[in-house]
Amino acid sequence: MAEKKKFFDVELELINEKVKLLSYTIEQLDKRTIKLDLTRMLKGKSLEAVFQIKMENGKASGYIKKISVFPFFIRRMMRKSVSYVEDSFSCECSDSFLRMKIFLITRKKVTRAVRKALREEGRKYLQEYAKDKVRDDIFLDIIGNKIQKSLSLKLKKIYPLALCEIRKINIEKEKPKIEVEKIIEKKEEKKE
Repeated sequence: MAEKKKFFDVELELINEKVKLLSYTIEQLDKRTIKLDLTRMLKGKSLEAVFQIKMENGKASGYIKKISVFPFFIRRMMRKSVSYVEDSFSCECSDSFLRMKIFLITRKKVTRAVRKALREEGRKYLQEYAKDKVRDDIFLDIIGNKIQKSLSLKLKKIYPLALCEIRKINIEKEKPKIEVEKIIEKKEEKKE
């Protein structure tokens, strides 16, 4: 007789939600990915998150791997007489290496020099911002729109923006756990 599939609970770490996944055994869920639409949770901002499942002590938990803005959200924000700026770069945070893609829309058409200045200042600001943060804090700040607000205020000095968005962020490579533990210990020593 064939074995039936069952629903298993998976705890998604970053957003504190439980989802049910269908599988024969809970061990088969290991290293599977889940795509989750966060639009309703964020009141209309169209975000998609990808979680990877890891097994720990017989429990399945999902760790965030990637966040991206849906393309139709960006298309809806575009107008005729505006310029847009895109950039993709790698930045290092305290526990991994991240790939960030930013998307900026200006209020009017601007010259290439202004677009270049916006791109360079945005890259410099985000690399500096991510340097001493943990990966989960960065993802939470993007979901909560904190990074985008502060970046927009910083870039407003160069040229006012109609939209300032981090279009995509994903984990390129994780640092070894030994190195991460040393960083955490140093932070705790500084607090004392």
